[in-house]
Amino acid sequence: MMIRLLSQTLRTLAGLSFTALFSISIFAQHSHGGKTNQTSPAEGNSKVGILLLAHGGKQNWNDEVNKLAARVNQTVPVEVAFGMATKRNLQEAVNRLTARGVREIVAAPLFISSHSSVITATQYLLGLRAVAPPELAIYARMAHNHGGHESSHADHNAQKADEAMDPTTPVKSSVPIRWTAALDRHPAVAEILLTRALSISQSPARETVIIVAHGPVSDEDNAKWLADMGALAGHMRSKSKFKRIEYLTVRDDAPEPVRAQAAAELRRTVERAAADGNRVLIVPLLLAYGGIEEGIKKRLEGLNYTMSSQALLPDERLVSWIANKGGSMKD
Repeated sequence: MMIRLLSQTLRTLAGLSFTALFSISIFAQHSHGGKTNQTSPAEGNSKVGILLLAHGGKQNWNDEVNKLAARVNQTVPVEVAFGMATKRNLQEAVNRLTARGVREIVAAPLFISSHSSVITATQYLLGLRAVAPPELAIYARMAHNHGGHESSHADHNAQKADEAMDPTTPVKSSVPIRWTAALDRHPAVAEILLTRALSISQSPARETVIIVAHGPVSDEDNAKWLADMGALAGHMRSKSKFKRIEYLTVRDDAPEPVRAQAAAELRRTVERAAADGNRVLIVPLLLAYGGIEEGIKKRLEGLNYTMSSQALLPDERLVSWIANKGGSMKD
């Protein structure tokens, strides 16, 4: 699903990790989503506002994130910033929060993993890292060069604003900004994955669950993704009776040899489970469905398995995960 023209350039940079598809992200950066613009019960009284960071996707993907934000917004002010370290979106969301009277902003990355160059670039733009990662310049060029996907007057004005704004310098904020962790190995994620597995289960003792995530580019980051996924799988094992729970990444944005190796590993894992007489349950570790799950299906053509019909969203447990970051609920 990656735009092939850009992938060759991006792969020359060691350690460059995307957490979702570039073409989808660009659409999200220029969609009219992301503005919560609702009055929460805590409006005017809340000292903390949440900056919800999301990669962005197709409209249905963005809608799930916006609905999640609206739910949290009932308790604590929330504004969404879509994109791959897109300064304009970050600045606008920060401005909306300060206009709502918050005294502190908590950045909540709604990302599967903290181990991504998008994360480090965003941290720099929020003034939370001293040195900009080299990938930030590429993200800035990508956002600028693809600013014309929409032809509305608002988008034209946004593109002009981008030209006047240096997209590689930190945003301006009149209140402090604090960073929090991505989903990583949070127990809520394990609980949701277990719910998705049980929703398609028939006889857990004769079933193998395979958790499949998008994954990063570099081997170093992939090892960190797998460590977190291992912790999630361990939590699921402790609360279920599935015969096996395995996990892996497909590494869509890595060079072809790495992608091919990951695809072969996925097929071998499914084939091995089936050969042992187990029913295979595929549970994608994705925030929402929007294309990556179709790539998983393509890799598994000709094999017998059942895939969960829902990703992590929607789920009330993620509402609590975000609200906790604002201090509106007990952790």
